[in-house]
Amino acid sequence: MQITAGIDVGSGAVKVALMRTDGASEESLVASASSRIRRREVARVLDDVFAAAVANAGVETIHYIATTGEGADFPYATGHFYGMTTHARGALYLEPRARAVLDVGALHTRAVAMDARGRVMDYKMTSQCASGSGQFLENIARYLGVSHDEIGELSLQARQPEKVSSICAVLAETDVINMVSRGITTADILRGVHESMADRFARLLRSLQFDGVVFVSGGLASDVGMLAALRDALAKKATGAAPLEVSTHETAIFAGAIGAALWGGFRYRKLGQGGVAWTAEAN
Repeated sequence: MQITAGIDVGSGAVKVALMRTDGASEESLVASASSRIRRREVARVLDDVFAAAVANAGVETIHYIATTGEGADFPYATGHFYGMTTHARGALYLEPRARAVLDVGALHTRAVAMDARGRVMDYKMTSQCASGSGQFLENIARYLGVSHDEIGELSLQARQPEKVSSICAVLAETDVINMVSRGITTADILRGVHESMADRFARLLRSLQFDGVVFVSGGLASDVGMLAALRDALAKKATGAAPLEVSTHETAIFAGAIGAALWGGFRYRKLGQGGVAWTAEAN
């Protein structure tokens, strides 16, 4: 059985996925693990998360270790892949109908269009201040006294959402402070923030040429409020055509790591490489 590892080191978290990659009919997720970086040393977090994934899988041998994001310096790495490529491939594994992936990271968001084989056809990335990022939303929630897990459900309860007026994260946070002083409810503020972010995401997606499902990956993929706002934003600009379908998955945070592992398995088979990258006995 061929096992490959995918390691995705982002600006906010480390994700590791171990995949069985014997071939297209045998691809399956064996185990995964993740951890927020916060203020810890990235290398130590990476070592801990890799060890946890290996323990969860109970494997003795890993044939190829593929990194993506900022993980190129991992000492056992066999090869490195660009994040656009890995998120496209991981999105296809989790949602075969996907023809675009929206990766909402801690500091940046990117939209990638791909074909049915996972080949990247086009991409766009947020280039302005970080008010369209996961870290921005987390900062707002912290100010409002809301936990990460509460954000989505609270947003869905909004009655009169009020959008932030600025694309600058610092100025947008000032907007939120003013909203609180005016008595705007927490639910309406969160929904307004979601709608402001969703409008930016929709513009990114509409700048790409693709037909099909949009798969949302990254740390905000589990935020039901953000997903609802994105569906609404895309529906408003459908201009006669059917609105794009938005999809995600419970393991969407691992899309980049899964894609890295799958591309690593493909390269391993393609190059006919022998040997292994990691063994429990040697480590």
